[in-house]
Amino acid sequence: MGSVRRRRGASSLVLLCAMAVLTAPGLATGTAYAAPAVPGAPATPAAPGAPLPGPGGKSLEQVRKDIEELYRQAGASTDAYNLAEAETKAQSDKIVEIANLIVAGKERIATLKSRAGAAARAQYRSGGLPPGARLALSEDPNQFLDGADRLRQGEKAASDLLSELDRTQTDLQRYAEEASERWQKLETNRVKQEDSKKQIEEKIKAAEELESKLEAEEKARLIQLEQEAQYRAQTAWLSTGAMKDVNGKATDAGKHAVQFATAQMGKPYKWGAVGPDSFDCSGLTSQAWRAAGRGIPRTSQEQLRLLPKVALKDMRPGDLIIYFDDASHVGMYVGDGAMVHAPRPGRNVTLAGAGSMPIKAVVRPDA
Repeated sequence: MGSVRRRRGASSLVLLCAMAVLTAPGLATGTAYAAPAVPGAPATPAAPGAPLPGPGGKSLEQVRKDIEELYRQAGASTDAYNLAEAETKAQSDKIVEIANLIVAGKERIATLKSRAGAAARAQYRSGGLPPGARLALSEDPNQFLDGADRLRQGEKAASDLLSELDRTQTDLQRYAEEASERWQKLETNRVKQEDSKKQIEEKIKAAEELESKLEAEEKARLIQLEQEAQYRAQTAWLSTGAMKDVNGKATDAGKHAVQFATAQMGKPYKWGAVGPDSFDCSGLTSQAWRAAGRGIPRTSQEQLRLLPKVALKDMRPGDLIIYFDDASHVGMYVGDGAMVHAPRPGRNVTLAGAGSMPIKAVVRPDA
């Protein structure tokens, strides 16, 4: 952490709206800091509590909250879409695997039937008695013993052939049943994908329509309001002492993951994207850890479910921070109270305060 802190003045807290306040001494005493102004925004913000003009008679602050909630809901649907997509691919791959097993099984049955037919034809040509049986009936003791042994071998071979034929037919029946189940799951996941895609598009369209009704000056003020809300959340989070004991050091894999994630800064958010030109939130974190040599679940909800959870005080760079009760957003902790994430449509991959959104859990890909 020492080297990270020494770089703070240069780049580590190039947070949303240049949050130099993340470690400002005034936080310990509860001193209030104003968020930096945004180019194009009014020089003097409206007085606290004063309604700001917005579409439909709503205050601009309420419009901000509406847009934020729509994008958050779109994020939840994106997670559902990504999960359904991953499950659909898994089911498709399994169906192909089963189909190959069925083909191999049918070929095996054809071979076994051919062998059984050849044995039956040979027996027919010998007058109904296999060669071993004729030898067993011989009066010559040596021929009798040899014939008896060959007869036993023939019986075992016939028994083994019938058993293998039965097993193969049973396997084919099981494969057919499993393929049917997989097809049903495939269709279920396809429907989930379509439903999630529809919800994503509806939410994003509604948010974009709200934002499109704003004048240029209002849009600039909207960005400032977003930054101020994140600043307040980060300040409140830090004031609880949440970062007091957080001093974990990144592993080599964690460093690689952080380097990959921060190198994507400035690239646009796009739902369902996993790079290289755009990302959604879990697309960024999963690809960052893939670049570090660790495959992790694709979605934030699966990352929460399957990766080991760690206490906030034990958090170290590279860990993933899961946000909101529905685990619909994820960012990667980079140190000094900051995280990198792909925020939402219309925004780019950026740094932000780790406490700028409600934290649900911290998980560790390289536990």
